[in-house]
Amino acid sequence: MAKYLYKLGMWAAKGSKKVLLGALIILIALGAIGLTLGPSFSNELTIPNTPADKAAKLISKEFSQPGLQAAKIQVVFKAPNGETLESEKWQKVIADSIGAMSKAPDVAAATTPMQLKNLNMTKQIGYGEVTFKVSALDVTSETKEAINHQLDVARKAGLTTEARGDVVLTEGGEFPVEVIGIVAAFVILAITFASFLAAGLPILSALVGLGVGMLGIVIASSFIEVQSVSLSLAAMLGLAVGIDYALFIITRFKQQLSEGYSVQESVAIANGTAGSAVLFAGVTVVIGLLGLSVAGIPFLTMMGIASALCVITTVLVSIIVLPALLGWMGHKLSPSKGKKSAGRARAVSKKQSTSKWGTFVTKRPLLVAFVSIALLATIAVPFFHINLGLPSDGTTKSTDTTERRAFDLLTEGYGEGFNASLIIGAQVANPTEATAGAIAGIQKEISGLADVQTITQPFPGPSGKLYIMTVIPKSGPDDTKTKDLVKTIRELSSRTESENGVELLVTGTTAMNIDIANKLNDALPVFAALIVVLAYVILVLVFRSILIPLKAVLGFLLSLGATLGFVVFVVQDGHLINFFGFPASSPILAFLPVILIGILFGLAMDYEIFLVSKMREVYAHTGDPRKAILDGIRDSGKVVTAAGLIMISVFIGFMLAPDAIIKSMGLALAFGVLFDAFIVRMTLVPAVMSLMGKSAWYMPKWLDRILPNIDIEGESIMHEMEKKKSA
Repeated sequence: MAKYLYKLGMWAAKGSKKVLLGALIILIALGAIGLTLGPSFSNELTIPNTPADKAAKLISKEFSQPGLQAAKIQVVFKAPNGETLESEKWQKVIADSIGAMSKAPDVAAATTPMQLKNLNMTKQIGYGEVTFKVSALDVTSETKEAINHQLDVARKAGLTTEARGDVVLTEGGEFPVEVIGIVAAFVILAITFASFLAAGLPILSALVGLGVGMLGIVIASSFIEVQSVSLSLAAMLGLAVGIDYALFIITRFKQQLSEGYSVQESVAIANGTAGSAVLFAGVTVVIGLLGLSVAGIPFLTMMGIASALCVITTVLVSIIVLPALLGWMGHKLSPSKGKKSAGRARAVSKKQSTSKWGTFVTKRPLLVAFVSIALLATIAVPFFHINLGLPSDGTTKSTDTTERRAFDLLTEGYGEGFNASLIIGAQVANPTEATAGAIAGIQKEISGLADVQTITQPFPGPSGKLYIMTVIPKSGPDDTKTKDLVKTIRELSSRTESENGVELLVTGTTAMNIDIANKLNDALPVFAALIVVLAYVILVLVFRSILIPLKAVLGFLLSLGATLGFVVFVVQDGHLINFFGFPASSPILAFLPVILIGILFGLAMDYEIFLVSKMREVYAHTGDPRKAILDGIRDSGKVVTAAGLIMISVFIGFMLAPDAIIKSMGLALAFGVLFDAFIVRMTLVPAVMSLMGKSAWYMPKWLDRILPNIDIEGESIMHEMEKKKSA
């Protein structure tokens, strides 16, 4: 592979202008197609064939009627203190506001709180409903503006007025958070390379790769269902790895220049050596992302595919377009023309032969290993009470949005459980004269459950085989008590089936979210086990050792546990939420652990490969394990440190996004890289390897013979180049 990448790098460097022109044409063509088709993303996070999904389809079929599946919003009104919505003055304001909303282009019907007879007990709060002719995604900006205008009209009249539902009314005006990460990455690269030009090339390369990948996702969204959160995750990951991969290749390019190779030869060698590691690292990230499909959850699979597409495009740009950029302007990155004296060069070489951090770690490996493990284990403790769930407006929306304020008003007026309503379907196998009485008895039994606030009277469907009831819990949609209530009602079904032939089905948004969280929770151990085994096998092939991969995998599990523990500490337990800008404490996003495993696995293996591959190279030549560690930290530590800081900067930029889902992913990935790159790879890895000594590189001879040799360091290329020099 290294030889092919060497040839590819030489070809790109020699034909740099043609390669760059071709890349520009591809980017423009994809942009034109993307603009023509336009984005068509979904905000739905659903899983087909869960108990709640099956129940919803059954109920929808039984009670099918025009408009049942149409998008709706609730318009919530609150009268001033000491007044009620029943006064003639406020009824007129509400009627005028709702009436005007009904005339908006996409609105099918609008009803007032008085028409729905749903004022709360104090008569101070009530909500009307607006039903649309089209799906939520198809509601036009004109309609949204008309509704928002009427909300403002009612507010000016003196009513507190907000709205929430299927249609998002608060949108636009968001700062492009990617810019923050790019600026921070540029500063880090400028310090690393001591050159603004060298700092700009990795960012340019990453933006080209990201642009191709993102446009591909936008085009795909017109033909298949792609969730909007997939785009954000793909952008976050594609930008970070794109900059990092370019950093590795440019660092090797500058190293070859300093050794006297020509620009084109330096490009080719960098592509064959660092490019091999980049390609291999990219493959591990892609494997981790595509592994998300193991969970069998469509939206999670699509998130993995979208992110993998961006990683693939950034890798391709790194090994094709970046070499062309270096071939075109690499001469401007050359070392200064004045050569150092031989004595000075030897002095510098001697000075650089040691690493202060490496020396510190290798002199006291047991203490360093103990402190590192204890620190990560302590941070991981909160993980053991993790509560997985899906977002609700009460925990993910900012109080600046009308959706969050409407959520809070409904909670104030009707209790926390109003936003967690459950739809109960009672399916009768063989209806008889005693069926109605049996259903009434079941309704009474459910009403007596601990967490039930109210339950409506059973309503029969046309067939007489299905009755529906609505349960309002006492607890909110994110409360574990609500999960327990859903479980209790479903367990009750086994008894009602045997006694009355009545099966109880539970659905509604809250029940669907609970089922999705449960499904993801079940998939987590399987996915984690798959990733761990895969990581071990890959690293055995790379490092020709059975103990170093074991150490790498255990380190990955430590950093993963610490990351999830820290996220629980902040997001779920509510510590430092104001500092990180979260609107409120909430359950951990149900699909976050799976995504984190997939992505952090790839990134952890990246850093392991770039750091330990240099150690392996030195050990193979010297047989001295301590020198291998010191040289590896000296030569690769600076690059891994810069790469880790760049990753963290990009992810911190996404932490500043107003969307709590994107914010939580940014938080998890930023601290995941922090723990893995700096505590595990740069600290724990050299400490443990120092303790293991030569045994770290043990490999049974019979196994070494049968395993393929993966030359990710490009040793074969360097041997050929040395032969050419000596000849």
